[in-house]
Amino acid sequence: MSETGNSPVVPGSQSNHARSVLWLITLVAVGLSLFQLYSAGIQPLGLFYQRSIHLMLIMMLAFLMFPVFGPRRARGLAGWLLDAIFLAGALVTGGYLVLYLDEIINRAGFWSQTDIVVGCIATLTVLEAARRAVGLGMTVIGVIAILYAFAGPRGDLPWLGEWLPGILEHRGYSLDRLVGQLYLGQEGIFGLPMGVAATYIFIFVLFGAFLEITGAGKFFIDLAYAATGRQRGGPAKAAVIASAGMGSISGSAIANVVTTGAFTIPLMKRLGYRPHQAGGIEAAASTGGQIMPPLMGAGAFLIAEYTRMPYLEVVKVSILPAVMYFGTVYLFVHIIALKQGMQGMARSELPQMRDVMAYGWHFLLPLAVLVVLLVMNLSPMRVGYFAILTMLGVAVLRFLVWFFFVAPGEGQPVTGERLATATRNGLVRLVEGLELGARNAVAVSMACAVAGIIVGVVGLTGLGLKFSSMMLAFSGGNLLLALVMVLLASLVLGMGLPVTASYIVLIVLVGPALTAEFGVPLLIAHLVVFWYSQDSNVTPPIALAGFAGAAIAGAKPMETGFQAWKFAKGLYLIPLFMVYNPEIIMGGPWPLLIWTALTGFLALGAFAAALEGYLFTRMGWPLRVLLLPAIVAVFYPSLMVEAAGAAVMLVVLLGNWLASRRAAMA
Repeated sequence: MSETGNSPVVPGSQSNHARSVLWLITLVAVGLSLFQLYSAGIQPLGLFYQRSIHLMLIMMLAFLMFPVFGPRRARGLAGWLLDAIFLAGALVTGGYLVLYLDEIINRAGFWSQTDIVVGCIATLTVLEAARRAVGLGMTVIGVIAILYAFAGPRGDLPWLGEWLPGILEHRGYSLDRLVGQLYLGQEGIFGLPMGVAATYIFIFVLFGAFLEITGAGKFFIDLAYAATGRQRGGPAKAAVIASAGMGSISGSAIANVVTTGAFTIPLMKRLGYRPHQAGGIEAAASTGGQIMPPLMGAGAFLIAEYTRMPYLEVVKVSILPAVMYFGTVYLFVHIIALKQGMQGMARSELPQMRDVMAYGWHFLLPLAVLVVLLVMNLSPMRVGYFAILTMLGVAVLRFLVWFFFVAPGEGQPVTGERLATATRNGLVRLVEGLELGARNAVAVSMACAVAGIIVGVVGLTGLGLKFSSMMLAFSGGNLLLALVMVLLASLVLGMGLPVTASYIVLIVLVGPALTAEFGVPLLIAHLVVFWYSQDSNVTPPIALAGFAGAAIAGAKPMETGFQAWKFAKGLYLIPLFMVYNPEIIMGGPWPLLIWTALTGFLALGAFAAALEGYLFTRMGWPLRVLLLPAIVAVFYPSLMVEAAGAAVMLVVLLGNWLASRRAAMA
């Protein structure tokens, strides 16, 4: 059927063009995935070779996947001409560095005119590819960063510098100096963000794609249902657990919502959750997948690179905060189930744990390999490579066992024709996995490329130090006000940037101030900024994961966004808890660690109860108001104040439990 009407499409050049584009997309995507596997496990490449080839293929994919005038309009002659120009720009961007890298390094700052021209082409091509793959907001911020570099008495746009506030003024830079920084140096487009995207992130996105293709996603969802389905609000609790597992692999809160939410949201609605509640629960749980080890979306790799800490160390310290977050969402789900008198699902409607494990236990092997190799301190890139090989090996062995031993007993004899058909289908699935992994990586890699432009400008102009001074001035040296400013800045950035890009930009701007001026340990500063960068997924008016949940639930987007915001409150409180109780991240005596963890869980539980007005039974306003200062006391860096707050919370919650017992007896 045609896109605009019900008349059948007449076979012709338009359908041939569409088919040709799809073949090209598959060819480039598979080529990119194979290149990444080769460089990850067979022959590691130099920094610029790896990143430039990766970016070249990613941009070619972006221009093929996203037409210049948008997906709803045919490309037409003008569209094809523009796309051809940008495809050539992508080839020039990567090919020039690969062919002439030695000469460029020998020039070491004395750039030729050709270097500058190619650098300009590369910058424009990156901005356009990001506009198509990520959105206009990302490109606009990149353009603003470039204009800021030109603004100043010695820059190419000196008049623009007159409009800047005094604290933001700088000397200004020429086109040659800026292009050298952005294209020919190690702090621009091919800087750390692109380096992480071209190595660690891509290989684990590819791993997630193979998990999806081989049916592992369904296995993890069934596992969650078998574990929690009979409890009150079982499907919602299954959504929390499944999203914790799948979200840490998929690397995208929105992708997590639409995959796990397709199963969980309809079941939540059937059980009694209102549509906007079901969508909000799924959005909050899916967002938590981004902070859940071992992958944390792309965050664990980026934090490890920026802080120069071992990847495994970042994963280990992130486990407790992630458990606290999911514990809070789980408690919200349980409270709503109690308030609305819900029951669990019938045993007949649920998969049995024995059957689920018998069907898919082998899907746990790649994850086991991944964890073991990480503990052995292998490079995350090689770990991902071996995890993918294990995944493919497991899938092949599973098929062979079924084909030669199970199928004959079901009346499907082994024949050469059936084996050839199965082999062909298996190769098709392999190509689909390679293509899906590359497609899923386009948005993240393009976000990292433009983030590299922003980071390059920040480094060139000293904007990070200026921003730190502004932050110190506006907060008056108050750490809490500074953290609120970081939260607001992350929300504004999150409206136009993906999580990864928002984190990179924000940590470059506010990280120095948090560590140098406010004394926040470096790792905690990065974790706080990374956690706050997630809030655009669940915070209206731009709650992207919430809106995705609303679409599946058939609910109003804004109502669903507010529900997601409520359920994801741990996203705001737990980073504060890290800052004021740094021992849960940095370590300390075991008695102190246990005390801090217990008071943290108690405070989050009390907060959920105060917000919902219910725990074991209904809770009156006076008790809810009394809980708030007790919760705040747990964040105060004084043992006596913490103990007093914990005592008040225990008394209130114990009283609520006794009231529920009395009501039950009556």
